[in-house]
Amino acid sequence: MERKHTVPFAPRAGRTSGGTAPGAVGGRRADEVRRRVRLMIEITARAGEYRKGLLTAAARLSAEEATILSDLERRGLQVPQLHDVLCGGHVLVDDPGLYTAWRFDGVSHPRLSSHHPDIDKKRYPDIGMRGQVVREKLHGRTARGTWVQLEKTPAAFGKNRLPRPGDLRHLVDYLVYRVTRSNVGPWGLSRMTERRPMYLSPDLALPTSLTPPVARALTRALRGIEEDDDVTAVSGDLAARFPPPDRADLSAELGSTLAGRSGRGLFGSSEVWVTETPSRSAAEVFRLTTAHAADAGLGRDGRGEAPDER
Repeated sequence: MERKHTVPFAPRAGRTSGGTAPGAVGGRRADEVRRRVRLMIEITARAGEYRKGLLTAAARLSAEEATILSDLERRGLQVPQLHDVLCGGHVLVDDPGLYTAWRFDGVSHPRLSSHHPDIDKKRYPDIGMRGQVVREKLHGRTARGTWVQLEKTPAAFGKNRLPRPGDLRHLVDYLVYRVTRSNVGPWGLSRMTERRPMYLSPDLALPTSLTPPVARALTRALRGIEEDDDVTAVSGDLAARFPPPDRADLSAELGSTLAGRSGRGLFGSSEVWVTETPSRSAAEVFRLTTAHAADAGLGRDGRGEAPDER
């Protein structure tokens, strides 16, 4: 199975200060993104257990829903992790730009929630959105980025709204959470709660300082590891001929991160097998060789005798 990278996105207007709410990707790109997300859902539905109706809902996936799931995939979401997202897992992404990118004209609405109470909700109100697959998507800001969670039952209460009878179902979901310690998502339960979230694209390049004794000890340890690698990676004579670059401060490299999207890929640890079809070119060569040998009256080895006759 060939593993393809994310379908490139068309430019999308982001929300700037004083700007207008952005919309999902449109046109041909929107169709490509929807097809990709539907395929991801179909793949994860083969192995995971979900409530009935997931594939039917995926067939009616909206551009906004596809945009959110694709944004998560671009930031490291793997197909096995998609199960927890669809089942209500709490997701943290160290990307504050997603908070504004997921506010869509005509479909997003302010919501009340108890998630991340340390955030100024007047400045960064939580945002809800209805959808066939996400049911009720809820997202908001964190200190370093954005959080998102899918809910089974949309809550009617929010800004300038009063609770409705339908909100009783939302309260029932809350009771299930209290009993099972699992979030109640559109298509199942997830143990990925706010206290134990799924973390995508963590910002690990945090500046920090080391005391001189710690820095010296760390440098000695890193140099020892590097010297061992030099000896074991190649033969001794090659290691002596091609020494590694001499860096004054090895500890400075600890904060470096790989450019672009690093990690294990879209399928991660999922059960995906690679099946290789026979090469048509090789098959044609063998066919012609066999035919030529037969016409010449030769054996299978081309010498006039079969291998077992020698």
